[in-house]
Amino acid sequence: MRNPYLFGYLPFLTITLFSLTFGVFLVGTSIEFFGEIGLYAGMREFLTDSQLNLFLLVLYTLAFFMMFSALKLIAETIHETAMLFFSKDAGGESYSEAKSGNVIYFFGALTSVAGIQSIKLLIAIFLLTTLVYFIYAVFKLSKFMTLGSTLGLLSFEILVWGVLLTGIIYILIKLYNGVLASLPIA
Repeated sequence: MRNPYLFGYLPFLTITLFSLTFGVFLVGTSIEFFGEIGLYAGMREFLTDSQLNLFLLVLYTLAFFMMFSALKLIAETIHETAMLFFSKDAGGESYSEAKSGNVIYFFGALTSVAGIQSIKLLIAIFLLTTLVYFIYAVFKLSKFMTLGSTLGLLSFEILVWGVLLTGIIYILIKLYNGVLASLPIA
């Protein structure tokens, strides 16, 4: 008999690892940036180097932890809504089948440690891990659905994520343009 809760801690570890790797990268980048703008010397009057690094690491890791946790919650909600519309599995077998894919994210988070010096590499590892997980989940779930239901699930998830990301990008561009418009012309 296999315990279904054996890997229940993996999402927490995955989010923590991804948050730490992104946080460590941002600490180094922030220290360089603070030095360039002359803020680092002022910060050093209040904190030692190790205290400043630890403070920034905790701050950035917490911010990324909240962001990745929110993304996980949104992703699960979108996926389960799609399953509600397109899956005929009333027993919940498909739900437990897709949960084994958490191992993919865990190994992706472990791999992100190798890319800690490059934000492009960190983002690429995260996106590649997400793509591999998505393909794995659709493959595992396809045996519980017809071809039409599988295509419907794919279309629904891609459409919802597309609308969500387009809305966020639109808001960020409007915010950026608003800030630029409010700046005095030099």
